[in-house]
Amino acid sequence: MQRRTFLGLLLTGSASLGLTGCGYRLRGLDATGPALSEIAIAGSESDLVGMVRERLESGDTRVHAQAPLVLNLGAEAFRERPLGIQGTGPREVEMELRVPYSVQRQSDGAYRLPQRQIEVVTRFTVSDDNLLAQEDIREEARQELRRDATRRLLDELRSLE
Repeated sequence: MQRRTFLGLLLTGSASLGLTGCGYRLRGLDATGPALSEIAIAGSESDLVGMVRERLESGDTRVHAQAPLVLNLGAEAFRERPLGIQGTGPREVEMELRVPYSVQRQSDGAYRLPQRQIEVVTRFTVSDDNLLAQEDIREEARQELRRDATRRLLDELRSLE
């Protein structure tokens, strides 16, 4: 039994060293935000804009209007569609969030990142038996989509270093 445990630990350790040696690392493990020193955010105030601003500032990026780069965030567009057959009882719903964005230099208006769109999707289950909880479930799904969109946007901003 001790020999089997030792061989298992040895195999796990050598696999870890092999993956580390070839440059493998888990995505997002060591980076909290983009390495930008400052950026401005343009767009209508929304929960997503607030979330992006908060994550940028927690990553030591100053967010102010005179920054050399401007993050242009479009309006959040949520789309919901039912999955499966419409009937009684629980049903699965897919919700999608689309947000257009671009990054420009303030000095000459040139695009560092041309207009792109973030699309994130989640699924959740609602039931006609509990109508009061449906809006809470939908709001929780919207917040999850905003967090995912923020994470993807910050990954894109890392390419501007």
